[in-house]
Amino acid sequence: MTQAPDILCIGSVLWDIIGRSPAVMRQGSDVPGRITRLPGGVAMNIAMTLARFGLRPAVLTAIGRDEEGEELVTACERLGVSTAFAYRSDDLPTDRYMAVEGANGLIAAIADAHSLEAAGEKILTPLADGRLSRADRPWTGPVALDGNLTEALLSVIAASPLFAEADLRVAPASPGKAERLRPLLTCPQATLYVNLEEANLLAKSDAATATDAAEALLARGTQRVLVTDGGRTAACGRRGEGVIGAAPPRVLVTRVTGAGDTFMAAHLVAERSGKPREAALQAALHAAAAYVSGDIPS
Repeated sequence: MTQAPDILCIGSVLWDIIGRSPAVMRQGSDVPGRITRLPGGVAMNIAMTLARFGLRPAVLTAIGRDEEGEELVTACERLGVSTAFAYRSDDLPTDRYMAVEGANGLIAAIADAHSLEAAGEKILTPLADGRLSRADRPWTGPVALDGNLTEALLSVIAASPLFAEADLRVAPASPGKAERLRPLLTCPQATLYVNLEEANLLAKSDAATATDAAEALLARGTQRVLVTDGGRTAACGRRGEGVIGAAPPRVLVTRVTGAGDTFMAAHLVAERSGKPREAALQAALHAAAAYVSGDIPS
């Protein structure tokens, strides 16, 4: 019998194909570097970090039955991430993400998550058929949601009785997909994890700092939000308790893809261990700093 997971990570699980170079890059650059292929996607990055902290995460996602999908399932299980409840499609190919990073950060990226979008509500079936929960016995644990889901599916989740008692932790896949999260903006059980650009898109503001952006989101009805801003001060806002800020450690940045997911996972774990919100914010910032510096393996 499959052991019940500690947390559900709902969203993209795919192959990350990342090209990294120590050189400063611009459009048209052709430089030496390294190209890796690793399990990735927002949901998977969060799940991997949770597994490193000793939790048992399971992913609700779409994975093809093609060769890449079989390899991905094997890799996920080896990393401590359960795919037992994933939707496996005979017709949809396994999704992929491709990015190029230089010494000056992310240069460009393309997310091919079309299979996840095409699968739609099918990925939620284990929450309705009794394997994980059902309408009269909803899931009560934490859920990490990523913005690769369609706005229509996020709207379903925001209103569904299956999630009425869940602790929803929500992160956009990229600034380009941040506005998909609007259905969850005022969801009472949701915590949003966004960067400054994403926060401004959601709040329709032009805040210059994470603290101001968090205030803007609270003003629009968000119950709880964490806003990051690269190496600058990050903020945690909660309705009725105001906004606090903390500066991340200064480190040499060697990679950026997955940093926000690591921040979110580390913050969730810190809160599960009973840390107050100031300490939880600091723990998340230190984990993300260790990740971007290369001290935590991919």
